[in-house]
Amino acid sequence: MLLSSLCVVSITLAVMLGPVKIEPFTVWKIALSHIPYIGDFIEPDWSKSQENIIWTIRFPRVLLGAVAGAGLALAGAVIQALLRNPLADPYILGVSSGASVAATTIIIFGGFQIFGQYALSIGAFLGAIVSIVIVYILAQVSGRINSSRLLLSGVAVSMVLSSITNYIVLSAPKEQGMRDAMFWMMGSFSGGKWEHLMIPAIVVAAGLTFLLFQYRALNALLMGEETAKTLGINTDSLRKILIIVISLLTGVIVAVCGSIGFIGLMIPHISRFLIGSDHRRVLPVSALLGALLMIWADVGARLVLAPQEVPVGIITSICGGPFFIWLLRRGNNSLGGGNK
Repeated sequence: MLLSSLCVVSITLAVMLGPVKIEPFTVWKIALSHIPYIGDFIEPDWSKSQENIIWTIRFPRVLLGAVAGAGLALAGAVIQALLRNPLADPYILGVSSGASVAATTIIIFGGFQIFGQYALSIGAFLGAIVSIVIVYILAQVSGRINSSRLLLSGVAVSMVLSSITNYIVLSAPKEQGMRDAMFWMMGSFSGGKWEHLMIPAIVVAAGLTFLLFQYRALNALLMGEETAKTLGINTDSLRKILIIVISLLTGVIVAVCGSIGFIGLMIPHISRFLIGSDHRRVLPVSALLGALLMIWADVGARLVLAPQEVPVGIITSICGGPFFIWLLRRGNNSLGGGNK
């Protein structure tokens, strides 16, 4: 309840902040006025420009940031449990890079046009699932996952895919397309619109609901694959399903917002530090913390060099890089240790 309240307050402040300052009551009166039936009881006392700024520009952008942060945090929590590696993250393990290759190809050269407005999301999802399967295969030793090989495989695959993405961008037929793609690759919510919000919101909500039903299986995975099997869990089937969920969450978010790193690494660890390692609590807390961090990262991206905008991926990397180093330096990298 506290985190949910903080999310509401953060959304309000994030929508208020900008070149044009707007009162919090005006923010919510404008928002509620667009809700059927409720809007009939609200008397408009704001200008048309205020309504355009709040409803058309800022609100969908802030909500998209919250959804993206929640989705990436969920993907990070699941991939860390699946691989039992505290350094696992969709960005570090190449999932985001795979989605970026497919998404930039579609943005610059087209493709999957048969799917219409869903082409980018479907392409990014396919790119994400291919990359994570490659990393997973490379990390296996005698049929088992080796944590060191996993991390090295993820970094190697991520570097290769990032190079491919850069080549695709440099091959863009128009300079403006190249500039837009480069900005998008570093993560941005500047193009956030209401029509961009529906698919990520549905995927993240459905993903959270599904994962909450799987919390016992995720808890068992933390104790090892053999232990999970003795508890009656079909680990092979569960692994495949979780890979699809991780790829879907990451791919859809990358398709809309670009590649944003370290949210999936930091947030699950912070959640476990606060409330322990039970995924019944870790998953919703991670989603809320991810939403909070991303909202304020986007505020920083908008205001730190105003009127210019910094890609939000730079802000998250500035925070995530030191956090990653701290994890490497820790004596105990256990995922099940709660506050240890």
